[in-house]
Amino acid sequence: MSYQDGMAAINLEMPARVPRTEYVDQHWDLYRTVTGIPVDSASSPQVQSQAYREFMRLWNFDFSWCTLTTGQIFGEQRSRMGHARYLADGSDLDRDIRELFADPEDVYQFDLFEAFGTADRAALTAGYNAQYHENCRNHPDCVNMTGIYVTCISGLIDLLGWDTLLAAAGIDGQAFGAFTDRYCAWIGQYFDALACCDSPVIMIHDDIVWAGGAFLNPEFYRAHVFANYRKMFRPLQDAGKKIIFTSDGNYTQFIDDIAACGINGFVLEPLTDMQYIASRYGRTHSFVGNADTRILLQGSRSDIEAEVRRCMDIGKNCPGFFLAVGNHIPANTPVDNILYYNEIYEKLSRR
Repeated sequence: MSYQDGMAAINLEMPARVPRTEYVDQHWDLYRTVTGIPVDSASSPQVQSQAYREFMRLWNFDFSWCTLTTGQIFGEQRSRMGHARYLADGSDLDRDIRELFADPEDVYQFDLFEAFGTADRAALTAGYNAQYHENCRNHPDCVNMTGIYVTCISGLIDLLGWDTLLAAAGIDGQAFGAFTDRYCAWIGQYFDALACCDSPVIMIHDDIVWAGGAFLNPEFYRAHVFANYRKMFRPLQDAGKKIIFTSDGNYTQFIDDIAACGINGFVLEPLTDMQYIASRYGRTHSFVGNADTRILLQGSRSDIEAEVRRCMDIGKNCPGFFLAVGNHIPANTPVDNILYYNEIYEKLSRR
């Protein structure tokens, strides 16, 4: 790991090697192979955590993606969408599905301050500090952070569920826009607390699109998402934080809008056009991505090498580029393919 290389990239200072991060959740076979630690799904949390920390160290992570504020802040006043199987043992499968609102039009009158109250900024700040400093203790040699997962659209998805969200937006876009503004006014309390915390890097997550791009009218995003981003991000900017933005899907059409909101870096999946980011923002912003996880899952060695070279060809001359596989390297990805990916990264990482 290299805090120095990670911060150099975030500060656009062109480290001598291309830094990297990965998102590898509970791939016990990979951890065991790389670290030699006998770990699996039945191991104690302490052993699992030790194996992951050692894996990060051996693979020289420079950046550890993290947020604290998720949909858990809504308690039981939220929709439940269940969860598909992702982990190898299927333990994350969740069939609990229920809607918060029986009628989508009830959304328009929902008062978040009445439902959830006003937050205690000092308590929120203390929580962010606790997470950030724990991350620094666990991963002392890379860039750590805290942040928020439910910034705007992701918060609406978690609170309302997809069916209610799309129906409410479609029935009355103006009323739904007003509700979105109210959501952002309420969640803005968390941004005020983030501005006060110790972490110099803040992760802002918001899944604003699908694989095919926007699922709402682009002008809705500009009026009710990005306009609110600018308000919410201002305290972070005033506090001198480095703001890193993450969205799944293909947000190519909104790259310029997001940049104009005052962020410092982009995290992206392979669907978003990294070449556009590099050509337009490669000297002014950091960016993290965007090797295609499907190639590691199903591709040949030549496919994997070509994919790493594609990313390096785009990003290597940009001072803030980090290599990463997006979105995740899931547990069914062959270990040999992942090891070969890492081998090619190491071969090409020096500038």
